[in-house]
Amino acid sequence: MRVLYEGKAKVLYEIEGEPDKCLVHFKDTATAFDATKKAQIEGKGVINNTLSSLLFRLLEEKGIRTHFIRQVSDREMLVWRAKRYELEVVVRNITAGSLCKRLGLKEGQKLKRPLVELFYKRDDLHDPLVCKEHVLLLGLASRGEVNSMVAIAKRVNRVLKSFFKDRGLLLVDFKLEFGLLPDGTLAVIDEISPDTCRLWDIKTGEKLDKDRFRFDLGDLMEGYREVLRRLQGG
Repeated sequence: MRVLYEGKAKVLYEIEGEPDKCLVHFKDTATAFDATKKAQIEGKGVINNTLSSLLFRLLEEKGIRTHFIRQVSDREMLVWRAKRYELEVVVRNITAGSLCKRLGLKEGQKLKRPLVELFYKRDDLHDPLVCKEHVLLLGLASRGEVNSMVAIAKRVNRVLKSFFKDRGLLLVDFKLEFGLLPDGTLAVIDEISPDTCRLWDIKTGEKLDKDRFRFDLGDLMEGYREVLRRLQGG
């Protein structure tokens, strides 16, 4: 199969005879800080594919459209081929990460209401924070499309926050990407996993996400396996 795109964590393949679909392969690569920190971590791709498949199915059940069709192997999922927006939509429930660094906030403060931020997907610019007017200036999306992304992101937050809470996990923040499906529907794409979500144990505050790799807080796979165990009801 021809490679359509290869990123830091995934490879997207064209499917011969099915131009509206593609195959996503999850790699074992871990990166942080604009890929200045890298590692190969065996089994990471398997867990992220399994978790993303589970969470995409959950969103579809709740009436939120995604690019997900089905999981086809331990490392691969079949998805609708989407026209991606060069934006990342980040939803924050608790202060952490770059928000603390930018605004001088202490980590772990619960926000009165979810904060939604937009970032321009440009590795060479280090994915800068942008406002809606910047998005319009750059022609990344229309005002209506941005408003729809924000509204969908808030719906996703409500679904995921409740789902994780029932399993003893705090959804601190998460990143979404969006694309237009072949039928023109705006949908959530990419992945939803501990690579793209900050997840803390409700009782202990233990970090079970990619921050373990970023800041050497413990074995990455131990955290990811614990998330998988809880979400699968183990």
